[in-house]
Amino acid sequence: MNLSPRKQLFVDAATELFGSGSTLSKKQIIEASQKAGVPVAGWFRKQYKVGYNQFKLPTSGEETAPTTIVSTPSETSSAVVNLVATNMERQNLVPSIFEGFVPWGHFSTIKQIVKSGLFYPVFVTGLSGNGKTLMIEQIHADMKQELIRVNITIETDEDDLLGGFRLVNGETKFVPGPVIEAMERGCTLLLDECDLGSNKLMCLQPVLEGKGVYLKKVNKWITPKLGFNVMATANTKGKGSEDGRFIGTNILNEAFLERFPITVEQEYPSISVEKKILDKVFASLDIDAGDFAEKLVTWADIIRKTFYEGGIDEIIATRRLVHIVNAYAIFGERKKAIEMCINRFDEDTKTSFLDLYSKCDSEVVLGEEVVTETVEETSTEESEDNLNPF
Repeated sequence: MNLSPRKQLFVDAATELFGSGSTLSKKQIIEASQKAGVPVAGWFRKQYKVGYNQFKLPTSGEETAPTTIVSTPSETSSAVVNLVATNMERQNLVPSIFEGFVPWGHFSTIKQIVKSGLFYPVFVTGLSGNGKTLMIEQIHADMKQELIRVNITIETDEDDLLGGFRLVNGETKFVPGPVIEAMERGCTLLLDECDLGSNKLMCLQPVLEGKGVYLKKVNKWITPKLGFNVMATANTKGKGSEDGRFIGTNILNEAFLERFPITVEQEYPSISVEKKILDKVFASLDIDAGDFAEKLVTWADIIRKTFYEGGIDEIIATRRLVHIVNAYAIFGERKKAIEMCINRFDEDTKTSFLDLYSKCDSEVVLGEEVVTETVEETSTEESEDNLNPF
């Protein structure tokens, strides 16, 4: 490194302040210049710029700063720390174990993929509320593997996924997105509700090939660490919602979908599995509900069969049954718990669902509240008559 005495004074001062080979901001350049007693080093900003507001100190044997930085995984990690502000590196991203979870469906298949450590993207599709996301989370919880979940919307873009410049402590710094975090950690990236996204997801094409990604904004190439993988969940297969049930879902680019080697279709659990799920939820709430779980899953199974046959337009999801169990823990009444949780359906559907349940469970009788109200009204009228002499 052949520098003039004045330039060498600046480099020595900056090295003393921030360390050899550090990446400096404009504010740090001014601070180093003042310490060295030299004018603000404009020459340094021109020759050693590596990104927006980022300037790398030259080291011994280095004439000029590199115009492009190609990093290995370990090099990328140390370089990015100097460039960005993030607290994710200090967090434990292993999902919490959910005691009410029951393994079923494609649990073992996806667990094998995670266990292999290979880069093998998976697309999981299925109707709402059947445990797609929970299954992936619990696989990683069971294996004590980190998982970064990103909820996709129509607004999700490259800045959200790969990262962008943010104002941090009065300085503009590049903050990596969840995709970069997952790549550098060597963990699984979960694109949840993937079919709600737009063509802006195409920025993930190189990521889905497992080859790494180029960050244009900071002129860096990020290579994924061993163990990195991508999984996506969706209510459709990326072809839009044909029946209109999932408003907002989009037709995803064929090239994007083609980068997922396998697609697994998640169905609702069988009656026996679903009963185990509800039994665990009841147990976690310390409630002995007798045969309520059995009645609920039988009821839901009849509704689903009718739905698949085209007889009705609505369905009872496993998630909805769990809602009912929690409502029962609050209100202590089967009928009220069910009514409160199916109020989201139109009146005809709600009435038919409730009527069907009353046929599955003799403990629930329709019309009791109406009778009670009639008795109360009669009593009130009699009281008023007694008070009124006329």
